[in-house]
Amino acid sequence: MAEAAATATRWTIDASHSTVEFAVRHMMISTVKGHFGKIEGYLDAPNIDDLSQGARLEVRIDASTVDTREPQRDEHLRSADFFDVANYPHIEFRSTRIEKTGENRYKVTGDLSIRGVTKEVTWDLTYEGGGKDPWGNQRVAFHAETKVNRKDFGLQWNMLLESGGVLVGDEVRVSVDVELVQQGANQG
Repeated sequence: MAEAAATATRWTIDASHSTVEFAVRHMMISTVKGHFGKIEGYLDAPNIDDLSQGARLEVRIDASTVDTREPQRDEHLRSADFFDVANYPHIEFRSTRIEKTGENRYKVTGDLSIRGVTKEVTWDLTYEGGGKDPWGNQRVAFHAETKVNRKDFGLQWNMLLESGGVLVGDEVRVSVDVELVQQGANQG
């Protein structure tokens, strides 16, 4: 594995062409969606066409950039009731294994850390393609999806509703679209 890492090409996330979105049930009747405005990270891959050959992925999200288009809710999400960004400013993911499941499709398993709690999570990852941009940079793109239970990461806050349900659902669907640039390329 050390030999594979030594010959790997580093691809860095282009934050201006990448998004991290989430969706969670509200009052058990609708879905609220949001995103994080700042993502960084890299993919080290000996073979970009087959990530199962020793690739490694690390992603870091600035939790304070949570945005659900409702400033009061966003402040609550930044508080100790949810992300507690004063004490845990980042959400991080580090892959531990990548398995090929089909043409341009993978299962990426790794450690997701939110609010000081780390749990193993598996993402469905799709390679969307690659090519050279007008400035000579080699770029690739991926789409990833997973579901997590927010309570597994210490995001416990909720309110009981008069109807017998709860205000915030436990399951959170996460969707990530990233564009990466080969390191050492002309950054145009």
